[in-house]
Amino acid sequence: SPLPADLVCLIGWRALAGDLRDYVRLRAVCREWRSATVCPRGRGLHDPRFHPRRWMMLPEGHGIHPGHRKLGGYIRFINLSTGAIVRVRLPLFSSHCILDSVDGILLLQRDEDTVIRLLHPFTGDIVDLPPLATLLTGLTPIQMKMFSWNVLRTVGATAFTVSADGVVTAMIGLFKLGRVACATTMDQQWRLSTWSISNGWRPLSFQGKMYTLHTPTNGSELQIFQIELPGPGEKEDFDRILCYLPAPKLIATCLAGKPRRPFYYLAECDSEILVIGRCLTDSLHVEVYRLSDIIQDRIVPVTSIGGNALFIEERVLSVSSRVHPTIVGDSVVHLHCKEFYLGHYQLATGTWLPTADGCARGGVPSPCSLIYHIFTCCCRPTWNKGGLLYQGNVQPSWRVKRKWREGA
Repeated sequence: SPLPADLVCLIGWRALAGDLRDYVRLRAVCREWRSATVCPRGRGLHDPRFHPRRWMMLPEGHGIHPGHRKLGGYIRFINLSTGAIVRVRLPLFSSHCILDSVDGILLLQRDEDTVIRLLHPFTGDIVDLPPLATLLTGLTPIQMKMFSWNVLRTVGATAFTVSADGVVTAMIGLFKLGRVACATTMDQQWRLSTWSISNGWRPLSFQGKMYTLHTPTNGSELQIFQIELPGPGEKEDFDRILCYLPAPKLIATCLAGKPRRPFYYLAECDSEILVIGRCLTDSLHVEVYRLSDIIQDRIVPVTSIGGNALFIEERVLSVSSRVHPTIVGDSVVHLHCKEFYLGHYQLATGTWLPTADGCARGGVPSPCSLIYHIFTCCCRPTWNKGGLLYQGNVQPSWRVKRKWREGA
């Protein structure tokens, strides 16, 4: 006998809590199940339940960037929890480039007018934000004199929220500029924060907020700040409301030497924030701390991160050990500080081992282990151009539309 509609709806929400694709497959079973569940199309951006959180665009390598003619309008995505790979038709990439991704939502720039767009890759839902070029009015004369587009197109983190009336408010951390920009879908221009963020460490987007690291002076304590989503601001001459960014809030402070590593990262893993410390010059040792512990003044490294591996480069990704046989759980994957091959540091034992074929010399091997495709996702300037990050090779440049994509 057919299942009651309310039971099918409940099962659908349970499936959606795991993965959006499971929910889509459930709706495809029959007409009755489809009518008993909510269609994600049209709600993909506005309802956080439909965000494809663990999905990441998979770089193809060999410079085959999104929109390349060899892809025929298709792009592949990988689930960082299950290892599933799907192919999605997204022909708009012939005129767009990717700047960032947050919760599986892609932050795009349209080539001809620098309009910023948020795209749900599986539902096709899209919203428009003001052109990136409107940020030029907020730069100082000195900044304009030394201006290059990578100052605005190097995005450290992105966060957004949707109000009850459907207005999207977004903020992007401009890493090289050391500022945060905010705008809504009702605005005609972006607004820069009046305060600065440290450009020594990349910010992290987590549950609609942004988190940054800061050291007041060299060798002093490490401070962790939280940046709330923008609130409504004053109206400008064109009668559009511009968002207003409140100042960052200090949420935790670590004394000098705790953590003991000189370089730090913020990461999300299993719905909590981790602080990662490592040395970039002469040691492979890595320490991982929970932000919740630091806030309570418990500065104790963890040895287990739920069987996941943290991939560290320009940004940090948490990847399940189920994704690939060479991914070791409870480890940190990064480049060797001197020889630039990829390896993993096991948190429990403190041992370092090469990952995949990372000790091989020369150019990028073909075929290449999936682990390098995943590692490339941690470096936006290589990830969005279809390159592969191998032995610390130099990031590729755009082969097409360089005029519009310089610095992205």
